[in-house]
Amino acid sequence: MPRGDDIVDSAAPPALAGGGRTVLATHATFAEALLEQAQGTRSYVVVMHDYEPEGRHVVGAEPLTVGRDPARHIVLADAQVSRLHLQIAAVGGDLVVEDLGSSNGTFANDGLRLSAPLVLPPGSGVRVGSRLLVHERCTARDAELARELEKASAYVRALLPARVPSGPIRVDWYFRPSLRLGGDAFGYFPIDDANVAFYLIDVSGHGVSAAMHSVSVVNLLRPKALSADLRDPAAVLDALNEAFPMDAHDGMYFTIWYGVYSAAQRELTYSSAGHHASRLCAQAAASVALGGPSPMIGAIPGFRYESQRCEVPAAAILYLFSDGVFETTGRDGQQLGLAEFLPLLGAAGAGQTGEAERIYRAVRGRSRPGPLEDDFSLLAVSFD
Repeated sequence: MPRGDDIVDSAAPPALAGGGRTVLATHATFAEALLEQAQGTRSYVVVMHDYEPEGRHVVGAEPLTVGRDPARHIVLADAQVSRLHLQIAAVGGDLVVEDLGSSNGTFANDGLRLSAPLVLPPGSGVRVGSRLLVHERCTARDAELARELEKASAYVRALLPARVPSGPIRVDWYFRPSLRLGGDAFGYFPIDDANVAFYLIDVSGHGVSAAMHSVSVVNLLRPKALSADLRDPAAVLDALNEAFPMDAHDGMYFTIWYGVYSAAQRELTYSSAGHHASRLCAQAAASVALGGPSPMIGAIPGFRYESQRCEVPAAAILYLFSDGVFETTGRDGQQLGLAEFLPLLGAAGAGQTGEAERIYRAVRGRSRPGPLEDDFSLLAVSFD
């Protein structure tokens, strides 16, 4: 992205007045203007927080103001944002961003603080506090589709269970799809007075189709929805394998880890289908891998899964996670894997509220900039 002081040249068009300040004007060619008019293409500002869209605002004839003050066009509830922070104007097919004397500044992609108006082509953005403001150029129909996808993403998130911060069994989790819709899903529920079930699924692919498939699986895993004994993990996986054959679901498949904890016996019964092992961490002991090689759900009709059992020591923590938490690319471009991820489990802060997000931040901190390549799903289940 060009710096603010890089956009001034002798051939620059006249300045446009805006909000008592000046912004530099550019113009599209006549042919481009006619094409955009025919397609109804417009510029939008997409507010991103941690690579997730929080809002989408069309930029019209009048500049938009951005700040913490509720009177602004785009309100950012962030202590690092001034009450009147910046303004954004549409000039041709670009946006022009001008910082309005904010305390903490507005920053371009190269990390430099804006000292002059900055031309923002489609696809580029500026950082304001903890938010990223991205210029999106699209038709009104595409913008509406994006809003619908965001609603669908909110629906998928609404299916995720509430965290359990206290009690003999506590559950903390963190979920971040790589796209607006992902294929990961997880849940936990009491089967009866003596048993609690935990599961995590990872559907092949990303986007709408993967999300729809995962929602179908989650709905079937609800109590009394699946024709199988929920206390028997192998029976649950057998039933899912029968319900979701690949040839009847457009070639889609999924992996799953499913376990049942008996508090009275302090015993965990579990089974997995194509999923990597979960990890059980106890005090002053190395983590134990729970699960082994097996075909994913939908791949082999009639396959019979097997259950395994293990004792759960006092103050143990069970970690369920998708492969997106450890299959990442480092800042040096090297591929990271399970060996680099496992030391984060059972480390400082283990079993405390917010542990799952702290692990996510640690993974993000050592990965290359931008969203992770795959969905990030992690559950930390603590047992007294």
